[in-house]
Amino acid sequence: MTIHLYGIPNCDTVKKARKWLETRELEYAFHDFKKEGVDPENLQEWIADKGVDVVLNRRGTTFRKLSDADKADIDDAKAVTLLQEHTSMIKRPVVVHAGGILIGFKEEEWSATLSSHS
Repeated sequence: MTIHLYGIPNCDTVKKARKWLETRELEYAFHDFKKEGVDPENLQEWIADKGVDVVLNRRGTTFRKLSDADKADIDDAKAVTLLQEHTSMIKRPVVVHAGGILIGFKEEEWSATLSSHS
């Protein structure tokens, strides 16, 4: 299975993750949230696997600009709707690979998880 990297090209963390993959000659398909959006099925899968608090980036300016009503009572279904409308609130990068899903770039975790793909 190919590694699928989801993110935004100008995000510094995504740039680091792409460089990490390329340095290790790991092939991947890049999916640009801004241009291609995100399927609700993918969001549901990521949230079911990792939880809303991992997938939803509450630190960014996009989240902080939401209305109090939008920020309140975020369950899985509401998170999917918000993340489809505001893809920049998805914690980046998201990597889907044969062994599961990684969210965010933590080099040690990536080394341990993705080394079997080389």
